[in-house]
Amino acid sequence: MMKRVFAACIALAAIGSLKAQDSSKTVKKSGMFDLSNRANDHLMIQYGVSGWSAVPDSAKPGGFSRHFNIYFMLDKPFKSNPNYSLGIGAGIGSDNIFFKDKYVNLKATSSTLPFTDVSSASTNHYKKFKLTSIYFDVPVEIRYSQNPETGKGFKFAAGLKLGLLLKAYTKGKNAINSAGSSIYSGSYIMKESDKHFINSTRLAATGRIGLGHISLSGAYSITSFLKSGAGPEIRPYQIGLTFSGL
Repeated sequence: MMKRVFAACIALAAIGSLKAQDSSKTVKKSGMFDLSNRANDHLMIQYGVSGWSAVPDSAKPGGFSRHFNIYFMLDKPFKSNPNYSLGIGAGIGSDNIFFKDKYVNLKATSSTLPFTDVSSASTNHYKKFKLTSIYFDVPVEIRYSQNPETGKGFKFAAGLKLGLLLKAYTKGKNAINSAGSSIYSGSYIMKESDKHFINSTRLAATGRIGLGHISLSGAYSITSFLKSGAGPEIRPYQIGLTFSGL
C-alpha cells in the first residue's frame, strides 16, 4: 500500500512539473533569472506518521507512531535550467514506533528479535511502550521550483537518503499488573538500548510535493529494518510535512 502511495505522489509531482514548466519557458529562454537572493531550502524539518509495512500481526505496531527529521542542505541549481537543482545534505532522522500489548526485547540473546504478546490478563506489562531508532542521514534529491528566484509556488523533489544507525532503544512507561494497577509508586520508566538486531545502515526513497516552504513528504525504506535472519522483513515508511527555508 505504501509503495502505491509513494508512487502516486511522484506521479502527481511529475504532472505538476510539466504544467509549471509551460508557465516559465519564456523567462528561462530570456535568461532573466536573478538567483542572488534565491531561497535555497537549506534547512528541512520533517514531522509526521511512521509505520512498518507488510509485517505479521505478531510484530505489528499500535498507536500513534511518528518521526522527526532535521536536515541541513546544500543546493546547486542546474546551469541549463535553474528551475531544477541538486540538493545534498546531512542531519538526524528518528522514528518512534509504538506498540500495544507487546514487549520488544532488544537485549535478548536469541537469534531473532522477540515480539512478545503481553495482552494476557495474567501478564504484567507497560501501558506505554515504544521502539526508537536514531540515524545520521545523508539525503540527496533532485528538486524542482516553479519560481527559483523567490522559492514560492509549486515545488517537488525526489531522491534517496542513506542512514547510519546511531542508537536504538525501547522505552516502557507505567508498569501495570494484570488488574491494570500500577506496580510501582510514582513515575517509573524502563529503558533498554541495543543495536545488534537492527541493520546498521538504511536506504530509503524519498519524495516531496508542495507550495512554498511547506510540502507533503514521504519516505519508503528500500532496505529491511532488521538484519537478515533477525526477524520479519520490516520496511519502515514515513508520511508527513516538511517545513523548509533559509
